[in-house]
Amino acid sequence: MTQYKIPVIPGDGIGPEIIREGRKVLDAAGEQFGFDIDWIEYPHGADHYLETGELISEDALRELSEYRAIYFGAIGDDRIKPGILEKGILLTIRFYFDEYINLRPVKLLDGVWTPLRDKTSRDIDFVVVRENTEDFYIGIGGRAKKGKSKKTLEVMRNLYSVKFGLDINSDSEEIGYQLGFISKEGTRRVIKYAFELARTRERHLSSVDKANVLSDIYGFWREEFTSIASGYPDVKTDFNFVDAITMWFVKNPEWFDVVVTPNMFGDIITDLGAMIQGGLGLAPGGNINPEGTSMFEPIHGSAPKYKGQNRVNPIATIWAGALLLDQIGEKEASSAVVSAIEQNLVDGKVKTYDLGGSNTTSEVGDDIARLIRMR
Repeated sequence: MTQYKIPVIPGDGIGPEIIREGRKVLDAAGEQFGFDIDWIEYPHGADHYLETGELISEDALRELSEYRAIYFGAIGDDRIKPGILEKGILLTIRFYFDEYINLRPVKLLDGVWTPLRDKTSRDIDFVVVRENTEDFYIGIGGRAKKGKSKKTLEVMRNLYSVKFGLDINSDSEEIGYQLGFISKEGTRRVIKYAFELARTRERHLSSVDKANVLSDIYGFWREEFTSIASGYPDVKTDFNFVDAITMWFVKNPEWFDVVVTPNMFGDIITDLGAMIQGGLGLAPGGNINPEGTSMFEPIHGSAPKYKGQNRVNPIATIWAGALLLDQIGEKEASSAVVSAIEQNLVDGKVKTYDLGGSNTTSEVGDDIARLIRMR
């Protein structure tokens, strides 16, 4: 029997509850498909931070680097200022492991209601490939009051280091500024990943930008996309401004197969994607380094008001577990997990409050695990 060691970070709020169900389902898949998972739990989250003052240490990151995939619950706690845990743990992991791809399947499963009139599971089935380490999310900026000031801003990555020296001369009472950039290396690798993914699906790749207004940064993106596209003559391509694609996601989601986007626009359009596939409780995500350590999580937050109530929907987390299985090479098991999720939804007998039911988190996990074992 194949053995996998998978680190798991349950996190905060509802995180431990939904991760528990994800583990349950993946363990059931292992029983059916001949592998076993040794779960290695890490404590990082609000309680650990309040007890120790530590977000995540270099030693912990080095330990995690020994594994191909991390299973992540949710982060965030009302006792701690917003952003501290998210930046100090979640974003630290993404940047440390250079998880440059955020993979978001937008797939309407049978048995799920969508707010889009007359659209079915045949119409909503695409994947968003979001660049995950650059753009305006590099985390550099500041504020400056009236007069002259200087600021040095630096970004360190595995691929490169970039330093900005700013001389600021302002007669405004105060300004806030944020710098964003994309690199040739970072842009080309995520676009190539998207082209290769498109070749495994319907061979259609849509690019997102705002090159008509932010021409320096997103014009650069469009140029690199065009250059790379010349090497994939078998893949149909098109360009979409970010404001337009939000309209087309709603009006004609069936137009899309694989969508590739810079970081900030990807953050926006994938939440729209989550809603048209049935809501945040059904939306998984993967933070992927194809050659290194990847991390898989639901896209929703920690929902601290529901902590310990055993009532939230675990399907996004279970589906994220299916993405994890696919990443480590257990593709048949991954497909079986998604099929079991869909069968649970079609049956409609065991579902949480957000889907119109009254079942608990653990009852949904039990049912999906049961469906896998019945294969």
